[in-house]
Amino acid sequence: MEISEDSNLEISTPTVEEISTPTVDKLGRSYATGKRKNAVARVWIKTGTGKVSINGKDSDKYFSRPVLNMLVNQPLELTKRKLDIDAMITVSGGGLSGQAGAVRHGISKALSLFDPNLRSALKAEGLLTRDSRIVERKKYGRRKARRRYQFSKR
Repeated sequence: MEISEDSNLEISTPTVEEISTPTVDKLGRSYATGKRKNAVARVWIKTGTGKVSINGKDSDKYFSRPVLNMLVNQPLELTKRKLDIDAMITVSGGGLSGQAGAVRHGISKALSLFDPNLRSALKAEGLLTRDSRIVERKKYGRRKARRRYQFSKR
């Protein structure tokens, strides 16, 4: 089977302008979803004064552990946008650690949509990759996923 040279097959490749165009809604916000373990975070970011609210609370109040706050602020500090961007986040499912990871993933994805020039810096740090590790299921005949019952010789 041969393809004639005069066939009208055109393959369009996106130009540099199409790739680097920010994705924002009519209110100037970018939206992204972040996931980690069983937690799902919905993130809206826009230009502002650096206020991050999670489920209606300040991020310092929602994540009381400093390590979790550091995780949440990591993409903003990496891109030097901590004081320039407001984030409104709703997160559900999982525990606090999974929720912090989901928020970090969502903020990173939203930042890359808000300003496509930041994508390479975020990708280099691995912030745009979803951490796919989940809890292993419990198997029958075992106490947990891999833990066996104690062996009794007598």
